[in-house]
Amino acid sequence: MAKHFQKELDKLKQRILALGAQVEDRLRLAGKAIESREIFDAERIIKSDHEIDAEEVEIEEECLKVMALYQPVAVDLRFLIATIKINSELERIGDEAVNIAWRVKTIIKKNASCDIMYDYTSMIEQAEVMLNSSLDALVNMDVDLAFRVLTLDDGVDQLHNTLYHQAMKDLKAHPDSVPYIVNLFWISRHLERIADHATNIAEEVIYLVEGEIVRHQKY
Repeated sequence: MAKHFQKELDKLKQRILALGAQVEDRLRLAGKAIESREIFDAERIIKSDHEIDAEEVEIEEECLKVMALYQPVAVDLRFLIATIKINSELERIGDEAVNIAWRVKTIIKKNASCDIMYDYTSMIEQAEVMLNSSLDALVNMDVDLAFRVLTLDDGVDQLHNTLYHQAMKDLKAHPDSVPYIVNLFWISRHLERIADHATNIAEEVIYLVEGEIVRHQKY
Protein backbone atom coordinates (compact mmCIF):
# COMPACT_ATOMS: atom_id res chain seq x y z
CA MET A 1 0.00 0.00 0.00
CA ALA A 2 2.88 2.37 0.77
CA LYS A 3 4.16 2.09 -2.80
CA HIS A 4 0.72 2.87 -4.24
CA PHE A 5 0.33 5.79 -1.84
CA GLN A 6 3.64 7.29 -2.95
CA LYS A 7 2.61 6.94 -6.59
CA GLU A 8 -0.61 8.83 -5.84
CA LEU A 9 1.38 11.63 -4.17
CA ASP A 10 3.79 11.80 -7.10
CA LYS A 11 0.89 12.04 -9.57
CA LEU A 12 -0.68 14.83 -7.56
CA LYS A 13 2.58 16.76 -7.50
CA GLN A 14 2.90 16.44 -11.28
CA ARG A 15 -0.68 17.60 -11.75
CA ILE A 16 -0.30 20.66 -9.54
CA LEU A 17 2.92 21.61 -11.33
CA ALA A 18 1.21 21.15 -14.72
CA LEU A 19 -1.60 23.40 -13.54
CA GLY A 20 1.01 25.91 -12.41
CA ALA A 21 2.53 25.90 -15.89
CA GLN A 22 -0.91 26.55 -17.41
CA VAL A 23 -1.49 29.46 -15.06
CA GLU A 24 1.95 30.91 -15.81
CA ASP A 25 1.02 30.81 -19.48
CA ARG A 26 -2.25 32.67 -18.79
CA LEU A 27 -0.35 35.33 -16.85
CA ARG A 28 2.08 35.80 -19.74
CA LEU A 29 -0.86 36.11 -22.12
CA ALA A 30 -2.48 38.67 -19.81
CA GLY A 31 0.72 40.72 -19.84
CA LYS A 32 0.79 40.51 -23.63
CA ALA A 33 -2.87 41.58 -23.83
CA ILE A 34 -2.17 44.62 -21.65
CA GLU A 35 0.69 45.70 -23.89
CA SER A 36 -0.84 44.83 -27.26
CA ARG A 37 -4.41 46.00 -26.58
CA GLU A 38 -5.52 43.31 -29.02
CA ILE A 39 -8.96 41.71 -28.67
CA PHE A 40 -7.54 38.39 -29.88
CA ASP A 41 -5.04 38.14 -26.99
CA ALA A 42 -7.73 38.94 -24.43
CA GLU A 43 -10.22 36.46 -25.88
CA ARG A 44 -7.68 33.63 -25.84
CA ILE A 45 -7.49 33.95 -22.06
CA ILE A 46 -11.24 34.21 -21.55
CA LYS A 47 -12.05 31.22 -23.77
CA SER A 48 -9.54 28.94 -22.02
CA ASP A 49 -10.64 29.71 -18.45
CA HIS A 50 -12.77 26.56 -18.19
CA GLU A 51 -9.66 24.39 -18.60
CA ILE A 52 -8.08 25.69 -15.40
CA ASP A 53 -11.39 25.57 -13.53
CA ALA A 54 -11.94 21.93 -14.47
CA GLU A 55 -8.42 20.89 -13.54
CA GLU A 56 -8.66 22.67 -10.17
CA VAL A 57 -11.80 20.71 -9.30
CA GLU A 58 -10.27 17.39 -10.36
CA ILE A 59 -7.09 17.95 -8.33
CA GLU A 60 -9.05 18.83 -5.21
CA GLU A 61 -11.26 15.76 -5.59
CA GLU A 62 -8.18 13.58 -6.05
CA CYS A 63 -6.56 15.01 -2.92
CA LEU A 64 -9.67 14.31 -0.87
CA LYS A 65 -9.89 10.78 -2.25
CA VAL A 66 -6.27 10.07 -1.32
CA MET A 67 -6.80 11.48 2.17
CA ALA A 68 -9.86 9.29 2.71
CA LEU A 69 -8.25 6.15 1.30
CA TYR A 70 -4.80 6.30 2.92
CA GLN A 71 -5.39 8.50 6.00
CA PRO A 72 -1.94 10.13 5.79
CA VAL A 73 -0.10 11.75 8.70
CA ALA A 74 2.84 14.12 9.25
CA VAL A 75 4.53 15.42 6.09
CA ASP A 76 2.27 13.46 3.74
CA LEU A 77 -0.80 15.04 5.29
CA ARG A 78 0.84 18.47 5.06
CA PHE A 79 1.55 17.83 1.39
CA LEU A 80 -2.09 17.09 0.64
CA ILE A 81 -3.33 20.09 2.63
CA ALA A 82 -0.79 22.37 0.95
CA THR A 83 -1.68 20.97 -2.47
CA ILE A 84 -5.37 21.72 -1.96
CA LYS A 85 -4.55 25.30 -0.96
CA ILE A 86 -2.00 25.87 -3.73
CA ASN A 87 -4.49 24.41 -6.22
CA SER A 88 -7.04 27.02 -5.13
CA GLU A 89 -4.51 29.87 -5.33
CA LEU A 90 -3.55 28.88 -8.87
CA GLU A 91 -7.19 28.84 -9.95
CA ARG A 92 -7.62 32.31 -8.50
CA ILE A 93 -4.60 33.57 -10.43
CA GLY A 94 -6.23 32.17 -13.55
CA ASP A 95 -9.38 34.08 -12.66
CA GLU A 96 -7.41 37.31 -12.24
CA ALA A 97 -5.85 36.79 -15.68
CA VAL A 98 -9.39 36.48 -17.07
CA ASN A 99 -10.39 39.65 -15.21
CA ILE A 100 -7.46 41.46 -16.83
CA ALA A 101 -8.57 40.19 -20.24
CA TRP A 102 -12.07 41.59 -19.68
CA ARG A 103 -10.62 44.93 -18.60
CA VAL A 104 -8.48 45.05 -21.75
CA LYS A 105 -11.53 44.35 -23.92
CA THR A 106 -13.43 47.15 -22.20
CA ILE A 107 -10.51 49.57 -22.54
CA ILE A 108 -10.24 48.87 -26.26
CA LYS A 109 -13.90 49.81 -26.69
CA LYS A 110 -13.57 53.00 -24.61
CA ASN A 111 -10.24 54.21 -26.01
CA ALA A 112 -11.64 56.46 -28.72
CA SER A 113 -11.61 59.75 -26.80
CA CYS A 114 -8.87 59.29 -24.16
CA ASP A 115 -5.10 58.98 -24.53
CA ILE A 116 -4.24 58.29 -20.88
CA MET A 117 -1.93 55.28 -20.58
CA TYR A 118 -0.31 53.57 -17.59
CA ASP A 119 2.89 51.54 -17.58
CA TYR A 120 2.35 48.12 -16.00
CA THR A 121 5.67 46.65 -17.11
CA SER A 122 7.26 46.42 -13.65
CA MET A 123 4.11 45.02 -12.05
CA ILE A 124 3.75 42.35 -14.72
CA GLU A 125 7.41 41.37 -14.46
CA GLN A 126 7.35 41.16 -10.66
CA ALA A 127 4.09 39.18 -10.61
CA GLU A 128 5.55 36.72 -13.13
CA VAL A 129 8.77 36.37 -11.10
CA MET A 130 6.79 35.78 -7.90
CA LEU A 131 4.60 33.10 -9.46
CA ASN A 132 7.53 31.35 -11.15
CA SER A 133 9.63 31.47 -7.99
CA SER A 134 6.84 30.16 -5.77
CA LEU A 135 6.40 27.19 -8.12
CA ASP A 136 10.16 26.61 -8.26
CA ALA A 137 10.17 26.64 -4.47
CA LEU A 138 7.49 23.94 -4.56
CA VAL A 139 9.42 21.80 -7.05
CA ASN A 140 12.65 21.99 -5.04
CA MET A 141 11.13 22.28 -1.55
CA ASP A 142 13.20 25.45 -1.26
CA VAL A 143 12.22 27.41 1.84
CA ASP A 144 14.75 30.18 1.21
CA LEU A 145 13.29 30.84 -2.23
CA ALA A 146 9.78 30.79 -0.77
CA PHE A 147 10.78 33.43 1.79
CA ARG A 148 12.28 35.56 -1.01
CA VAL A 149 8.89 35.52 -2.74
CA LEU A 150 7.30 36.89 0.43
CA THR A 151 9.70 39.84 0.46
CA LEU A 152 8.79 40.79 -3.13
CA ASP A 153 5.13 41.45 -2.36
CA ASP A 154 5.77 44.89 -0.83
CA GLY A 155 7.32 46.08 -4.10
CA VAL A 156 4.18 45.19 -6.05
CA ASP A 157 2.03 46.88 -3.41
CA GLN A 158 4.08 50.06 -3.76
CA LEU A 159 3.69 50.06 -7.55
CA HIS A 160 -0.04 49.55 -7.15
CA ASN A 161 -0.30 52.41 -4.66
CA THR A 162 1.61 54.74 -6.99
CA LEU A 163 -0.75 53.92 -9.83
CA TYR A 164 -3.75 54.40 -7.53
CA HIS A 165 -2.70 57.96 -6.69
CA GLN A 166 -2.14 58.70 -10.39
CA ALA A 167 -5.57 57.32 -11.24
CA MET A 168 -7.18 59.56 -8.59
CA LYS A 169 -5.53 62.61 -10.18
CA ASP A 170 -6.63 61.53 -13.66
CA LEU A 171 -10.21 60.97 -12.54
CA LYS A 172 -10.39 64.55 -11.30
CA ALA A 173 -8.72 65.94 -14.42
CA HIS A 174 -10.80 63.88 -16.89
CA PRO A 175 -14.32 63.39 -15.48
CA ASP A 176 -15.57 62.50 -18.95
CA SER A 177 -13.27 59.43 -19.03
CA VAL A 178 -14.13 57.86 -15.68
CA PRO A 179 -15.04 54.35 -16.95
CA TYR A 180 -11.86 54.17 -19.03
CA ILE A 181 -9.60 55.27 -16.16
CA VAL A 182 -11.33 52.97 -13.67
CA ASN A 183 -10.63 50.00 -15.93
CA LEU A 184 -7.00 51.06 -16.26
CA PHE A 185 -6.73 51.16 -12.48
CA TRP A 186 -8.38 47.76 -12.06
CA ILE A 187 -5.70 46.14 -14.21
CA SER A 188 -3.24 47.21 -11.53
CA ARG A 189 -5.52 45.82 -8.84
CA HIS A 190 -5.72 42.44 -10.57
CA LEU A 191 -1.92 42.29 -10.88
CA GLU A 192 -1.57 43.15 -7.20
CA ARG A 193 -3.93 40.30 -6.33
CA ILE A 194 -1.93 37.89 -8.48
CA ALA A 195 1.16 38.82 -6.45
CA ASP A 196 -0.84 38.15 -3.26
CA HIS A 197 -1.83 34.70 -4.51
CA ALA A 198 1.80 33.92 -5.43
CA THR A 199 2.75 34.96 -1.90
CA ASN A 200 0.14 32.56 -0.52
CA ILE A 201 1.63 29.72 -2.57
CA ALA A 202 5.08 30.49 -1.14
CA GLU A 203 3.62 30.44 2.37
CA GLU A 204 2.15 27.00 1.71
CA VAL A 205 5.57 25.75 0.56
CA ILE A 206 7.04 26.91 3.87
CA TYR A 207 4.24 25.12 5.72
CA LEU A 208 4.80 21.97 3.67
CA VAL A 209 8.55 21.83 4.33
CA GLU A 210 8.76 23.16 7.87
CA GLY A 211 5.28 22.63 9.28
CA GLU A 212 5.14 26.30 10.19
CA ILE A 213 2.23 28.62 9.36
CA VAL A 214 3.75 32.01 8.46
CA ARG A 215 0.62 33.87 7.40
CA HIS A 216 0.21 37.31 8.97
CA GLN A 217 3.85 37.37 10.05
CA LYS A 218 6.41 40.03 9.14
CA TYR A 219 9.30 38.69 7.12
